[in-house]
Amino acid sequence: MLNISENSINQYVNVERFGAFKVLKKSNFHRIPLFFGLVILVVFLISLFLPWTQNIMAKGYVTTRSPEQRPQSIQSVISGKLEKWYVREGDFVNAGDTIVYISEIKSEYFDPDLVSRTAEQVQAKSQSVQSYEDKMIALENQFRALKDGLLLKQQQITNKLQQARNKIQMDSIDLVAYQANLEIARNQQDRTKELYDKGLKSLSELQEKQWKVQEVQAKVTVQENKLLNQKNELLNLKIELSAVEREYADKLAKSQSERQSAMSGKLEAVAATSKLRNQLSNYSYRQQFYFITAPQSGYITKTIKKGVGEIVKEGSDIATIMPAVYDLAVEVYVKPQDLPLLKPGDDVRLRFDGWPAIVISGWPEASTGIFDGEITAIDQFISDNGYYRVLIIPEKSRKDWPEQLRFGTGVNTFMLLNEVPLWYEVWRQLNGFPPDFYGVKEKDDVKLKAPLKSVK
Repeated sequence: MLNISENSINQYVNVERFGAFKVLKKSNFHRIPLFFGLVILVVFLISLFLPWTQNIMAKGYVTTRSPEQRPQSIQSVISGKLEKWYVREGDFVNAGDTIVYISEIKSEYFDPDLVSRTAEQVQAKSQSVQSYEDKMIALENQFRALKDGLLLKQQQITNKLQQARNKIQMDSIDLVAYQANLEIARNQQDRTKELYDKGLKSLSELQEKQWKVQEVQAKVTVQENKLLNQKNELLNLKIELSAVEREYADKLAKSQSERQSAMSGKLEAVAATSKLRNQLSNYSYRQQFYFITAPQSGYITKTIKKGVGEIVKEGSDIATIMPAVYDLAVEVYVKPQDLPLLKPGDDVRLRFDGWPAIVISGWPEASTGIFDGEITAIDQFISDNGYYRVLIIPEKSRKDWPEQLRFGTGVNTFMLLNEVPLWYEVWRQLNGFPPDFYGVKEKDDVKLKAPLKSVK
């Protein structure tokens, strides 16, 4: 009884007659709380000296290191109108499977026979190139014929020139002979006249000598005219040679000009043919883009364009595909002050969203439901959010990561550092100090050389 009333009944009731009151008097309940308090205090003090593994906690998500294994958008290379879908969201497709078919919307590509017509243009231009080639060959032959004709003409006129020079030389010799005969005839005339004056010669003999002088004088005059004509003929031949060379030079230049024009036309035809072939290749290749195919095997996760008949522009996203095979990794962000404590190869403990786990960050051996990882890369520059990105891959020698993990799953990470007493960790957390990291430094064996002896 509590005896809290002012009217006590202890004097009227003998409580020792009851067994319960006897038991209560024998028990010392006031010592039990003290005992448990001492036990808890001892356990707490002992636990303060237990080893605690310092760690850096960070949040991230599941990703992959290979860019080609990440979700990617399927885009349209050309503008077009959606005509037919061949897949639905969630379908698995192999590389090269058709996703959607689009039709042409640009007027310059409406012709259904565009490829065949362009091929005909290419064929026509190719024949034009061959025609120019034949023309160039004909002009080249003409040029050679003109050069041969010029050479023959030059040789012919050169021979005539030589003949004219020879005739001039012979006429010059004949003229000298006639002039000598004239001189002789004149001398004979003079002597005959002297003898006639003395009466020694008759008049007929004197007249005969005078006629002889006139005859020789006539021959000299004729020969001089003949020599002059030969010299004029030589001059005419030289003029003719120059005229022939100029004439053939004009013909050769014209032929060469026509050949260059033919070559220019051929080059233009070749350029036009190449351009048409380029267009033909573009038209043929463009028709392949009407069927948009899967770049790799994977699952269609989302269709961005929806209705049939919707217009899509080149480069616009049509659907999203997730590769079927990818290597898992975890991407987390750490504070700049924790970055010096991390290096590739450090152990990491991970807890994935959706997988139950009991985590004691400082005692990783006592944690359950967590998975092991290893730091494989640390960014060399800070991210836009002010943190450094760290990539973590599975630790192959330990428990494998769950097969049901999906790209983008959230994860909590515990990057293990140094082991310290629990009291030190509590003291560090209360003061807000960063974790400690002590690397074991191997002492290099320093080999001391013997001091050099001084040379006296």
